[in-house]
Amino acid sequence: MDRWSKTTIFYSGFLFLIIVFARLLRVSANAEGDALNALKTNLADPNSVLQSWDPTLVTPCTWFHVTCNNDNSVTRVDLENANLSGQLVSQLGQLTNLQYLELYSNNISGRIPNELGNLTSLVSLDLYLNNLSGPIPDTLGRLQKLRFLRLNNNTLNGRIPLSLTTINTLQVLDLSNNQLTGPIPVNGSFQLFTPISFANNPLEALPVSPPPPISPTTPSPSQAEPSRES
Repeated sequence: MDRWSKTTIFYSGFLFLIIVFARLLRVSANAEGDALNALKTNLADPNSVLQSWDPTLVTPCTWFHVTCNNDNSVTRVDLENANLSGQLVSQLGQLTNLQYLELYSNNISGRIPNELGNLTSLVSLDLYLNNLSGPIPDTLGRLQKLRFLRLNNNTLNGRIPLSLTTINTLQVLDLSNNQLTGPIPVNGSFQLFTPISFANNPLEALPVSPPPPISPTTPSPSQAEPSRES
């Protein structure tokens, strides 16, 4: 085989790998676009904020309210204060590089999908000020990079999952103004949070910690020295 043939084979193989890689990226982007389009289909959008969400495009990265990284993978969905109603969809769990899911201040109802526990890159989950019901999924304990979890002002019920206490990165927690019941976890990361994070729920009251023991005071030298009679 001459040198020209070897060079041709090399470049043909290299071109083939580029085409395969490009197709894989396209499939990944299309899968994320399909997941977001499933959400769009399940929501009523009276203000047409989702008008740019065209499922025929190669990637959702050109859609309004969607942010992607350099690999054309979705990292943010910002749909707060959009007057959206309807329900969340399980397909959101396919956005595996998602870091911010901001859906607060809408009229979204139904349950929080268990599949949100697949979003292991998530840093912020803001679903507050909606009409969400049902339990907080135990699967959210898988979100070990989560820093902000705000589910307040919904109608969530059931117990607070103990799995949430294993999220050591958690900095902000607000579960107030729901219908949560049972005990308030006090271990793990929940040691950081005050009762305001759980306010206005029919939860069991936190046990009152006994006051610290009073250590005996040592009298000062002036107090210990007996008085001298003149």
